[in-house]
Amino acid sequence: MTGVESQQAGRGQGPLKGVRVIDLTSVLMGPYATQIFADLGADVIKVESPEGDTTRYLPPGPQGNRGAMFMNVNRGKRSIVLDLKHPEGRAALLTLVEGADIFIHSMRAQAMARLGLDYAAVKAANPRIIYANLYGFSRRGPYADYPAYDDIVQAASGIVSLQATLSHGEPTYLATVVADKVAGLTATYAVTAALYAREKTGLGQEIEVPMFETLASFAMVEHLCGALFDPAIGKAEYPRATSPHRRPYKTRDGYIAVMIYNDKHWRAFFDAIGNPDWSRDPMFASMRSRTENITTVLGKLSDTLAERTTDEWMALLQAAQCPAMPIASIDDLLTDPHLEAVGFWDRRETAEGAIRLPGIPVDFSETPGAIGEAGPHLGAHGPDVLREAGFSDSAIKALGASGALRLAQPA
Repeated sequence: MTGVESQQAGRGQGPLKGVRVIDLTSVLMGPYATQIFADLGADVIKVESPEGDTTRYLPPGPQGNRGAMFMNVNRGKRSIVLDLKHPEGRAALLTLVEGADIFIHSMRAQAMARLGLDYAAVKAANPRIIYANLYGFSRRGPYADYPAYDDIVQAASGIVSLQATLSHGEPTYLATVVADKVAGLTATYAVTAALYAREKTGLGQEIEVPMFETLASFAMVEHLCGALFDPAIGKAEYPRATSPHRRPYKTRDGYIAVMIYNDKHWRAFFDAIGNPDWSRDPMFASMRSRTENITTVLGKLSDTLAERTTDEWMALLQAAQCPAMPIASIDDLLTDPHLEAVGFWDRRETAEGAIRLPGIPVDFSETPGAIGEAGPHLGAHGPDVLREAGFSDSAIKALGASGALRLAQPA
């Protein structure tokens, strides 16, 4: 790693302690990736434009430039505001790059080239840098210049079309920004792999993480199916996932999620309900026969589950060790007994009042991470970051006077 370890004494903990990230991402895809780096101990320097990250202004939030989403996904980071169109702002950034391990951005390639911050320029400042491009479509294809947000990439990836099979033929988006988050996770593992490679070879490298290709790969994990073969021997669709009966099942008093999947589950289920006549139908005998008749199989399960209450089914299915859970809302997660027991919620007092942040979902036995402070005020850490990079107070003052650096502003 770089020599940043001594500068980071007491700042952050986790397996990525000592790693410094120059973060030029905004909105959600990139900030989610760099949030994970920060949670795992990296020093993430969020470089913002004078206007700041767009999500700063998304309500709700008690302050005009620190909304809830921004505070969550930018936790543990430090903010510096540099005008990268200003020559001195660009030069200051390249000085920060000299002491960094990772440079990550979410602008289109042409925009980075216009700023003089493409891989060649950044590599010239630090040959060991891991340079990650996060954007909508690979620059090698005909969609390269298309603007992209989560909804656009969901539509292009086939996921919206797949949803139509579950919503009476109407294409729908998933009720979560899946493209942004899957691409963010992909960027996290790609950059971490590149860091590992650098430790063995000494070589930095450039990485491209396009949302479209990432989500297409994600969708095709199960849905490639018969189209894996050329010529195809079946549809590019996993029938269990798109069956109209694959849905929360109605019980006598509510709904329940049940997934009786393998042969062991089905045998245990039939034993639990007294092995009715239909349990001996050959259709239920194997994974292949159930998959080939999946809509009929799930329809029969749906009819059966309607006969008892949710609590009755939960008791029966848990005793039979068949996967099942009642349907929870997002609000339910705020008081979920399991999440409470594992200490998932990080509750703290801030100047803005009490807040809660979702915890780190993975555990490390020797190098656990930690949740940092909620997303920073715009430009709050600019002078500190520059001093660490060797700038004198007079040089920092001159950057501010030139307009290349903007200091923290009140909300």
